[in-house]
Amino acid sequence: MGRPSGEPPDPDEPDRSEWQRDTEPIPRTPRPDEGPGFGDGPAFGDGPAFGDGPAYAESAGYGRDETAYVPPDISEEDLAGLRTDAAGMPIGPRRVLPLEDEPSTLVARYLFPTERYRGEWKRHWIHLTTPLLIGTAATFALGYLSGFLARQQVSGLTTVAVIVWLAIMGWVAWQVGDWYFDRFILTNKRVMVVNGIITRKVGMMPLLRVTDMKYEQSPLGRALNYGTFVLESAGQDQALREIKHLPNPNELYLRVVEEMYEPQAVEARLGKDAEDAKADDGA
Repeated sequence: MGRPSGEPPDPDEPDRSEWQRDTEPIPRTPRPDEGPGFGDGPAFGDGPAFGDGPAYAESAGYGRDETAYVPPDISEEDLAGLRTDAAGMPIGPRRVLPLEDEPSTLVARYLFPTERYRGEWKRHWIHLTTPLLIGTAATFALGYLSGFLARQQVSGLTTVAVIVWLAIMGWVAWQVGDWYFDRFILTNKRVMVVNGIITRKVGMMPLLRVTDMKYEQSPLGRALNYGTFVLESAGQDQALREIKHLPNPNELYLRVVEEMYEPQAVEARLGKDAEDAKADDGA
């Protein structure tokens, strides 16, 4: 409350005029639209950014004489030895087997023009183990039996033994021929098995009907790289269910699955192979 006019000043009250003269006014910060402010200098983003490399180093005043960092060139072969499987063993990159261009004359007759051929495979040579062992055992048995019958001077039984041996070897040759004409075939629409020398048997299953597919490998199969394929088709009986002694089962399994679920990848790889072949011919 102010003092009434005409009343003498209180001697104990400080002189306000002196207090007001000793204090200085607090400068007021102008608004951006009133005068020069923070934004009147060079824009914050106009200078070199942190990720600009040499520009940032030059503006900061260091690294002027050093060359820019170049990352090392690491190829796929260099990384192959660093990859490990679940057991901690090193594994290499997947090697895709080349796709055959044309089917053999044995297979071409069973394909129609609109389907695309993907490959054919004979069964693994382990498929011939039984007939080859029988033929080898029969040969040793004939040699021993011939010497024994010659000492006994029984020529008629020796002739019979030779006839039996020839029959066994004929059966072995038949099994080898049947193995040669037995083919597993893959196209973009179906899987097929063709076998038989005189009586030909052709079994097939459309890829669209395959509901489950797996392959099994015994310890010997893992060592010799063969396996047994099992195909399922909606719980129905089918011509193809179990196909034994197929070579390189892992790559064959990936190829069939890729054809079922990623046909565009197969087409892309085929197109790339065709371009590479043309480039090699042009060179």
